[in-house]
Amino acid sequence: MTPESKKRGVWNIIKREVRLFGSHPIYIFCMLGAPLVSIIFFLTLMGQGLPVDLPIAVVDLDNSATSRSLIRQLNAFEQTEVVMITMSFTEAREELQKGTVYGIFHIPKDFSKQTTTGKQPTVSFYTNSSYLIAGSLLFRDMKTIAVLAGASVGLQQGTAEGSTKDQLMAQLQPIALDTHLLGNPWLNYSVYLNNSLLPGILQLMIFLITVFSIGSEIKYGTSRQWLQMGNYSLAVSLLGKLIPHTMVFTTVGFMYCAAMYGFNAFPLNSGWLPMLAAMFLLVVSSQAVGVFMISTLPTLRLGLSFASLFGMLAFSVVGFSYPVLDMHPAIQALANLFPLRYYFLIYIDQALNGRELYYSWIQYVGLTVFLILPFLMGKNLKVALMHFKYVP
Repeated sequence: MTPESKKRGVWNIIKREVRLFGSHPIYIFCMLGAPLVSIIFFLTLMGQGLPVDLPIAVVDLDNSATSRSLIRQLNAFEQTEVVMITMSFTEAREELQKGTVYGIFHIPKDFSKQTTTGKQPTVSFYTNSSYLIAGSLLFRDMKTIAVLAGASVGLQQGTAEGSTKDQLMAQLQPIALDTHLLGNPWLNYSVYLNNSLLPGILQLMIFLITVFSIGSEIKYGTSRQWLQMGNYSLAVSLLGKLIPHTMVFTTVGFMYCAAMYGFNAFPLNSGWLPMLAAMFLLVVSSQAVGVFMISTLPTLRLGLSFASLFGMLAFSVVGFSYPVLDMHPAIQALANLFPLRYYFLIYIDQALNGRELYYSWIQYVGLTVFLILPFLMGKNLKVALMHFKYVP
């Protein structure tokens, strides 16, 4: 097969594949619709970075100037909004069970009196941990205000007894904390989640479209025609079919990067090139995995099931929400089978931490290694394309 005939075969298959885009709406939905809707939805949903004004109820059994001051201070936190003040804990608990409020701050009776007489009043707070983020943020705010209230009372008592402020602070806070949050100092959930969710959705769509585009050739009996256009060269045929997909998905991936690192100004400490290169490698490596899937199970139904299951597992096992090193060794090994895992590690090193490119070379190589997969199963796929008869 001459180089000229290869180029002609690739070009003819590219034109054929572009025509197929218009005849199957699933192409438009998975390649453009779902990714674009996802980026608009998730970036808008978490546009403020952190949830704000989370509703809580306060049970104020003291109803004194001290307790009202404490409530005002609690309401001043950005994540907390006091929407209910009551003297009935039962009423507040019912609202918590209904989901109207996410937490309860309980101020006991005689709170003000006990604080001024040197006794130790107990302030209680309850959160609904069914809502993980809301419960965690409210727990932090209520614990903070309780600690600050205790320190304030201790400071007032000590001052009344004649101690200096410096002496009291050494007792109230013997160790001063100087915290520095790295990577995401704003605690922005959009930075944390969207850099994980959006590439994961893109990987899933690539799996599905790659399997569908090849599996539909087998299902509808057009696989021989497709191979013939490539002079029965599987490499030429796959190249012509996947090039249009690569161009579209790469463009969508670059749009993801523009939206996150440009429009939303997410951390990008090593510049654009490392992340754009990682995004391109994520696209082509995911396509290679998709070819491997349909080669292993050369029927459209089973191939799509394989792609869906494998793609959804990525969100759980590649380390977004739980450290891979703390997982079972078998799950740790499974995590390395996803291109998304290597992209995620590149994102941490390059975008968040700004490390030298040298430290990420093994992840880039890992993404490139996936390109070997189609060659491993090429013979099996070609046999299926030539001889498989689809049975509904």
